[in-house]
Amino acid sequence: MTQIISSLAEISDRYEALFVDLWGCVHDGVQAYPEAVDALRAYRAGGGLVVLLTNSPKPRAGVEEQLKLFGVPEECWDTIATSGDSARAAMFRGMVGRKVWFMGEWERDAGFFEPLGIIEDPVEIERVDLKHAEGIVCCGPFDPLADPAVNRPDFLYAKQKGLKLLCANPDIVVDRGEVREWCAGALARLYTEMGGESLYFGKPHPPIYDLAWRRLDALGRSVDRTQVLAIGDGAQTDIRGAMGEDIDSLFITGGLAAQETKTAHQPDKTALSAYLEKEMSSPTYAIGRLR
Repeated sequence: MTQIISSLAEISDRYEALFVDLWGCVHDGVQAYPEAVDALRAYRAGGGLVVLLTNSPKPRAGVEEQLKLFGVPEECWDTIATSGDSARAAMFRGMVGRKVWFMGEWERDAGFFEPLGIIEDPVEIERVDLKHAEGIVCCGPFDPLADPAVNRPDFLYAKQKGLKLLCANPDIVVDRGEVREWCAGALARLYTEMGGESLYFGKPHPPIYDLAWRRLDALGRSVDRTQVLAIGDGAQTDIRGAMGEDIDSLFITGGLAAQETKTAHQPDKTALSAYLEKEMSSPTYAIGRLR
């Protein structure tokens, strides 16, 4: 039974580390949530460790720069694990071939193709058009407001060629301020529905958690799995991933599911219960916003 809490401080002394989602929890894609910033700062001041665990296709350095722009101070976190870094490692190991067709916004996502020093003998990646591609690297749609179905012709051709699609961000949608946008996960889902093969590396899939545990270990403190709390607003990403890792979770109902859970300051208990049942999700705790 999910327990609705009023603040992170109510339960924080039970956990030595947090795996914290960013978009919808710490910022809205435009600016930081002040209450979330205060909560994470207070948690770290009390000795807790914070791993920012994000499905962003950006490398860790790119997320750090983005956080500065949004007004999220460095004292809110200890380290970062991104879906982008996990997917980049797979790309440089040749999982979708050497010649790849790129989907995304190049000015935003160019960092995805920067060299990754941890891979021994990395594959030399070449961006090509779809006709000459051996695989697809998807960081997001070309137009985040366009229906993913506009990609059907290209996906039909890719499927017929047997191309694998590397999905750098499993999120389906995200809210940038007040505007809902499509993410790479929506394209990967469509490609799979059409009979293509999509490879995932972010939440809720294991590769990003393997990276998160390694980043946590690198902080130099041994933390038992039972002492980690995952925080996120995605029932099918953050909470499902936490359930797969067998760790406790705090569901932020005022993010993607604000309407379904009737969240104003806090979720409506009946609406929350109905939503979680529909999503087959069982977070340990729930709260309207991280605070």
